[in-house]
Amino acid sequence: MQLGIRLHDIKKAPLEERLAIAHEQGFACGHLALAKVISEYPVDDGALTPGYAMYLKKIFAENQLDVAVLGCYLNLANPNPASLAKNTHRYLAHIRFASLLGAGVVGTETGAVNEEYRFEERNHSEEALKIFINNLCPVVSYAEKMGVIVAIEPVYKHIVCNPKRARKVLDAIGSPNLQIIFDPVNLLDICNYKDRDAIIAEAIDVLGEDIAMVHIKDFKVENNSLVSVAAGTGEMNYDRIIRFMKERKPYIHATLENTVPENAVASREYIQRLWEECHVG
Repeated sequence: MQLGIRLHDIKKAPLEERLAIAHEQGFACGHLALAKVISEYPVDDGALTPGYAMYLKKIFAENQLDVAVLGCYLNLANPNPASLAKNTHRYLAHIRFASLLGAGVVGTETGAVNEEYRFEERNHSEEALKIFINNLCPVVSYAEKMGVIVAIEPVYKHIVCNPKRARKVLDAIGSPNLQIIFDPVNLLDICNYKDRDAIIAEAIDVLGEDIAMVHIKDFKVENNSLVSVAAGTGEMNYDRIIRFMKERKPYIHATLENTVPENAVASREYIQRLWEECHVG
């Protein structure tokens, strides 16, 4: 396992300083969301030149960090045609950039049927799933041309809300350049979190072959809702997840989420200890 962190969870600082901190804290990779991490340079589509990618690739290498995910978390089911076209263009720019940067995947969640990117029951409809698949197709087609993997992240409140719907997307598009970011907590909600062991087992069974990387966080129940927190500080049991990675994906990228500067190292050490204590074979 190559254990990393979302770079925007490190203290606010210029990118090179953030990368140095990630290395010093013992991380091996980073989740890079350009607009959340880089403020000293522009990150609009036109700014994503080959030279920019090579500069970033160089400074990541100097800090012994992989770019596990180049994040592009925009709504591919936006009902506003102009907004959808803008979002699609940004996906293509990120894919082109990732091909030069050497990013593991271009990562995304799966949208909502409204412009606000909020939950509504219609997100879970078959109509919404068809819209998402249709709009994802040209993005994946471009990824194939550029030799890049696009990885979708199922989230309970979004269109791809469970493992079976994720499987439908993979099968409908049928491309080796479309894979999965597995975030177990994102599959949970207040209505199903008590069934988390069964949900995680189903995800591994249905999606395991196509899981390209893992997001690791925890959750607490507060005010009748789930709140995401750093790994090791909530109610998650990671045994099945760690065993899956160690048995079937031994060098997979896994990035911590929802840490803060004060607990990032402790969270990393917690997950690393579980990995070391897990015996397989």
